[in-house]
Amino acid sequence: MSVQHEISQRDLRNRSGEIMDAVEHGETFTVTRSGSPIAQLVPLCRRHAVSRDQFATGSANAPLIDPDGFRADLDDAFEGEAEDPYGR
Repeated sequence: MSVQHEISQRDLRNRSGEIMDAVEHGETFTVTRSGSPIAQLVPLCRRHAVSRDQFATGSANAPLIDPDGFRADLDDAFEGEAEDPYGR
């Protein structure tokens, strides 16, 4: 869970190393200038590789998907807005 902090532009300049370390550890900062929010510093999502065995274990109890029903749901959601990439 990230922690939200508010810091001034001056604090960011003077304590950038400390603040970046905190961001790296999950904290989020709203940067202000003259008391008005102007930016957010948020941690990047770090992705990690999942082994084949981990994937198989994690998806063992996943529900089966009916491909025709799935396509019909997509068509309903987009109401014909999606274009066929091969229909050009």
